[in-house]
Amino acid sequence: MQDADRTYKIFISAAEPSGDRLCAKLITTLKQTGYNIEFSGFGGQSMAQAGCSIIVNTTQRAAMTYNAFSHILFFFKAIKKSQKHFAAAKPDIVIVCDSPSFNFHIAKAAKNAGVKTLFYVAPQLWAWAEWRIKKLKNLCTGGLAAILPFEPDWFSQRGLTCQFVGNPMLEDINARQIIPKTYENFSISRTAHIALMPGSRQAEIKTLWPAMQDIARRLKARHSNIRFTVVAANQQVENQLRQSEIKTLRCDYAIDAVYDTAKKVDFTLVASGSATLQVAAAACPMVIMYQSSKLLWNLVGKRLVKTKHLSLVNILSQKELVPEFMPYFASVAPIVTACEKYLHSPEKMFNLSIELAELTKPLAGADASQNVAKMVIEQLK
Repeated sequence: MQDADRTYKIFISAAEPSGDRLCAKLITTLKQTGYNIEFSGFGGQSMAQAGCSIIVNTTQRAAMTYNAFSHILFFFKAIKKSQKHFAAAKPDIVIVCDSPSFNFHIAKAAKNAGVKTLFYVAPQLWAWAEWRIKKLKNLCTGGLAAILPFEPDWFSQRGLTCQFVGNPMLEDINARQIIPKTYENFSISRTAHIALMPGSRQAEIKTLWPAMQDIARRLKARHSNIRFTVVAANQQVENQLRQSEIKTLRCDYAIDAVYDTAKKVDFTLVASGSATLQVAAAACPMVIMYQSSKLLWNLVGKRLVKTKHLSLVNILSQKELVPEFMPYFASVAPIVTACEKYLHSPEKMFNLSIELAELTKPLAGADASQNVAKMVIEQLK
């Protein structure tokens, strides 16, 4: 039962801008439960604005896979700070959000300090690193929250209880609003409007933004009336993208507006990740991109990855519903060809739009933040 006079302490760790926004919504929801809670942790501006005392701003160093090696010292120091914080503050629960390469260490520090850890979201061990399931069982002492509907069964088969909470990227979207786009009057030469979404991590922006611009430049050279809207994670990222923009593209910009932008445009070039689900919920045809080190991908990466498809949209659909180039190396020419395959065929785009709408309708509207908050409160009782 809730102790009205007690203040509970929750530590939250998010290492990327997407996790920062996710945890900010969770903090806001937990504040509405009536419990007296103090929040501290690793994150960024969104969590700070929601009321979390940020010990280390980890989102500015967000990286992924091979690109993370340059930040090892930074994150090593953050892990040490978490150990000291847990010993001194003695939080009631630790919540780790995504970024398992970093957050497994935070969960280990919490366990060593005798603090329960809730994983939000469940690490995608089904895609790679299944051997880490034993470690996850050892560290996941406060609950495992899944955001993909097939994950509870996968973890259950391996002896770990997991709860599907809904997908936070789609929780504010009403399933009735998910309707296919119409392309009756569409013409690539007259009306095409394309979104460019190079991601939020610096590693993504460094590799994908030049490539997306190159693709856009080639398309515009053939079809001069194409318009482009770029989605930036925040104002800082927008400024960064503008500074290196190919000026002849004359891009418009939108901040933190993946779904709204995808609703307005005809087609999207998007970095692989959670944003692809929002684009799909907007029933917007897309091409998905990601890049990594060619050497390390061939030596290690493709041996670790166990899924036939790499993007969330294709994993959920269990087929290559949308073209995915993950990774691409030699040239963007095949990506341009894939884009034009759809842009020259309104019928193909309409049919793909229908399939994307049907794929995402069952996932829309579930209040992931509310469901995770309930899991947290259960652990505090």
